[in-house]
Amino acid sequence: MKAVFIIFNQANTERVEYMLDQLEIRGFTFWEQVQGQGSLTGEPRRGTHTWPEMNSAIITMVEDDKVDVLLKTVHKLDLRNKAIGVRAFVWDITQSY
Repeated sequence: MKAVFIIFNQANTERVEYMLDQLEIRGFTFWEQVQGQGSLTGEPRRGTHTWPEMNSAIITMVEDDKVDVLLKTVHKLDLRNKAIGVRAFVWDITQSY
């Protein structure tokens, strides 16, 4: 099992939720109003007058066989509009209860 952490501009919220629905990924935790900045070319997302946009984040636990298709779908979403951005990171889950 893997944890997939997806960070995205709030403009992509409906697209990310639709993506998870289409991939039949039901369980997730969602955070709104996430601040940050991309490591390469990303502009700050701070919710301030200077940097008004904000990000959101989702973490979901998926079976190993769903990770590649999820990452490919995230990448396709990112290619739709590079300026607003979406990124995904994967961790191994060694135990759960």
